Amino acid sequence: MTKTWLTPLMLAAALAVGGATSTLAADAIGEWARPGGSSKIRISACGSALCGKLIWLKTPRNDTANPDPAKRTRPLLGVQIVRSMKPTGKTNQWKGKVYNAEDGKTYTGFIQMPSANKMKLEGCVMGGLICKGETWTRIK
Repeated sequence: MTKTWLTPLMLAAALAVGGATSTLAADAIGEWARPGGSSKIRISACGSALCGKLIWLKTPRNDTANPDPAKRTRPLLGVQIVRSMKPTGKTNQWKGKVYNAEDGKTYTGFIQMPSANKMKLEGCVMGGLICKGETWTRIK
């Protein structure tokens, strides 16, 4: 009798944990503005991860710092700058890659959600010992 009672309880607990992960990912999905309003980024689901594309630039320009010479003439609008962000196991945190169009480099990146309308994005080197980031504001 105890066995049949525990099985539904464990199933409900597993569903609750799985649902929490989905909810956390959904919190980061939306449109975000960088400080100073220089650009806007749309964060969306890409498979089981989060990705982000540039959707607006105050001053449109090409990807001139890209290490691939063939991509240096492409417009930055539409470029995926946040890549393959997956939950780390810490509350409201994801880890993946961040492309910095300013220097053309891709860094290990972290997203943290200090609140529903603020997202901290960091790019790190040396295994996460040195990180630089900024806090974005939700616009949608």
